[in-house]
Amino acid sequence: MWKTVFVNRSLHLENIKYYGFDMDYTLAEYKSPQYEQLGFNLVKERLVFMGYPKEILQFEYDPTFPVRGLWFDTLYGNLLKVDAYGNILVCVHGFEFIKHHQVYELYPNKFLKLDESRVYVLNTLFNLPETYLLACLVDFLTNSSDFVRVERGIKAGDLLFTYKSIFQDVRRAVDWVHSDGDLKRRTTQNMAHYVKKDERLPTVLSRIRESGAKLFMLTNSDYTYTNEIMTYLFDFPHGATPDEPHRDWKTYFDVIVVDARKPLFFDEGTVLRQVDTKTGSLKIGTHVGPLQPGQVYSGGSCELFTKFINAKGKDVLYVGDHIFGDILKSKKIRGWRTFLIVPELVRELHVWTDECQLFAELQNLDIKLGDLYRDLNSSAKVKPDISQLRTCIRDVNHKMELS
Repeated sequence: MWKTVFVNRSLHLENIKYYGFDMDYTLAEYKSPQYEQLGFNLVKERLVFMGYPKEILQFEYDPTFPVRGLWFDTLYGNLLKVDAYGNILVCVHGFEFIKHHQVYELYPNKFLKLDESRVYVLNTLFNLPETYLLACLVDFLTNSSDFVRVERGIKAGDLLFTYKSIFQDVRRAVDWVHSDGDLKRRTTQNMAHYVKKDERLPTVLSRIRESGAKLFMLTNSDYTYTNEIMTYLFDFPHGATPDEPHRDWKTYFDVIVVDARKPLFFDEGTVLRQVDTKTGSLKIGTHVGPLQPGQVYSGGSCELFTKFINAKGKDVLYVGDHIFGDILKSKKIRGWRTFLIVPELVRELHVWTDECQLFAELQNLDIKLGDLYRDLNSSAKVKPDISQLRTCIRDVNHKMELS
């Protein structure tokens, strides 16, 4: 857990002037699977409102199925697990795992190029309910007697549901639930059920300040929601830390920016405006600086932000959970140092320990493969038969991918 790293290790990194933090899934860690279950149910209700069959309300969220980073192929309706180069490791249609030879028929060489017009990468923790819902819908529509499966979608009489249109409907429903729906209201109504509270958080931020660095928070959430979440996280009955009285969460940060709209923030950005913290509304006009301590700002751009805080790229270490919106954009475009939060890493380490026999088996098969080709040159007329060995390697790889 990142708080353990910051509490137990030296906080001083050479030339770091500012430590920045995202809020969602970074400062505020949502409880799993309760939070995903809430989002899943709300998106189902929205889809029924949009015209989908009421039967989908019977879907039950299974937290063991979705993982972050899957690709959804809007052409064939498949969820794909791929490596860093686009090679397909696992292909699932609904809940049907596609066999090896069938994958080759759909995707030559078991490869798919990352084309944003065709592929959507489900790369955030917020995408987990959406991932499972896509699988549920494809499975339900494919196997329902009211629908007929065609190559790129499902037909019902004169109506055609392409996999792309199903995906677009789910995306619209998810966006609505997050922006205009009940997700935030339901979350803040029952904080203890959906949000983890860690008493080390004030200590972490205080120690960073003590090291001589400054702190800022940069989040896509709006001020009203941010204030409710952060107030809850810092609301301890015996004070923020054992040796100091309760403090307003805003006093821990030198700069606070909400409605950042990352990754747009790291490109052209949006208009920078000051937030009225009493009402949550935005003050009229564009804020032209400087950034005042104790104030909260909305929007803006990274270029303007770093100018106001007088910090160059390497002066900033940014902590976030979104590998694209937080990490890659801030590093590649603005040169910030980055600290990626990967909650799933704990489970992956358990998999590595629990499935160590699979890793050992794969290593042994690799050694056998090397032995077959040892001392073999290009002029050899008889090539070794590796078909059985190759099948074994493929089977072990498949077991590893399903772990």
